[in-house]
Amino acid sequence: MTAKTILVAGTYDTKDDELGYLAEAIRGQGGTVLTMDVSVLGDPGQPTDVSKHEVAEAGGSSILEAIGAGDENTAMQIMGRGAAAKAQELYRAGRIDGVIVLGGTMGTDLALDMCAALPVGVPKYIVSTVAFSPLMPPERIPADVQMILWAGGLYGLNSICKVSLSQAAGAVLGAARAVEPPRRDRPLIGMTSFGKTVLRYMVTLKPALEARGFEVAVFHATGMGGRAFESLAAEGAFAAVMDFAPQEVSNHLFGGLSAGADRMTNAGRAGIPQLVAPGCYDLVDFVGWQETPAQLQGRETHAHNRLLTSALLEADERRQVAQALCGKLAAARAPVAVLLPAGGCNEWDRPGAPLHDAAGLAAFCEEMRRRCPGNASLHELDCHINDATFAAKALEILDSWNASGIVQGG
Repeated sequence: MTAKTILVAGTYDTKDDELGYLAEAIRGQGGTVLTMDVSVLGDPGQPTDVSKHEVAEAGGSSILEAIGAGDENTAMQIMGRGAAAKAQELYRAGRIDGVIVLGGTMGTDLALDMCAALPVGVPKYIVSTVAFSPLMPPERIPADVQMILWAGGLYGLNSICKVSLSQAAGAVLGAARAVEPPRRDRPLIGMTSFGKTVLRYMVTLKPALEARGFEVAVFHATGMGGRAFESLAAEGAFAAVMDFAPQEVSNHLFGGLSAGADRMTNAGRAGIPQLVAPGCYDLVDFVGWQETPAQLQGRETHAHNRLLTSALLEADERRQVAQALCGKLAAARAPVAVLLPAGGCNEWDRPGAPLHDAAGLAAFCEEMRRRCPGNASLHELDCHINDATFAAKALEILDSWNASGIVQGG
């Protein structure tokens, strides 16, 4: 087995012993290590493979500028930009197979940027004193990052913190050895959806697309799923997307489980053809075991489970969603087809269902007609999004794109 190289990063001026322990744990399991210092003021006991000077320069700055800022937040953002750029450079050069970063709040802030710079599928591990903390907004968390609490490790080595450090060392090296890279032997369709209780089109579409020679990846659009979808879209990983559950745009607008401000922008920016539909556009998700956010109180809700509750948007809010969706699609650099099912956009809004709102749906559809950008074709369908007619129309459009060469492969 070829030895795997792990990038070990942190502030070597204050955490030299802990980072050294991590490196030795990786080496002791047959891995190799590349070290990166992201300190500002001090120096490591021994030189690292990537110095703090190289890190700062990779971020378009210098250590002197970071020190001269006179502010720890500004200084660490300089180092964060540099660490992200350097990690990406090392990965693209084939010099690292995974990364592990150690830190408190400062190091974790930097680690999030550093890990986000690496593609989905590259093993990335953060050992943090604030692991799983609400300090970290979802839109800053890399889609496939692994994290462990650095218990008892704020200052110096001890038997408690070695438990976390040794696990992390084994986990990142094991992941680098075990990971199965994407084959990319078939063109990939990226699709967004939710579970079958609310959206069902993927049950029909996935086997139909696979029969056409495509691979299909369905992303659970509850914040982190959208982050993964957008990360891959930004890399140009998809031959086309079927973004049929853009509810994370609604979430971002109204304080729900956001996937970030760039949701529904990266495919268009990368020139990837998009089929779009407004699945669950009318709902805003929030943490079910917490109090309903103030801006969502006093309206119909649906408790999906103990973790997740959805609040129903009002007509004017739905118009805002339509405006946001169309504004994002207007910037696309490849063909866009918008499927607008007039019969409803999730299973809970059918006539007779608890969240049915005919007037709200009509207001949304009207705004979509008014705002649909000129670079997109609008297909109004007399059906529900979960009906067979919807899936058939999506396949019809994709087939026409495939025949005309807009979509490559399949």
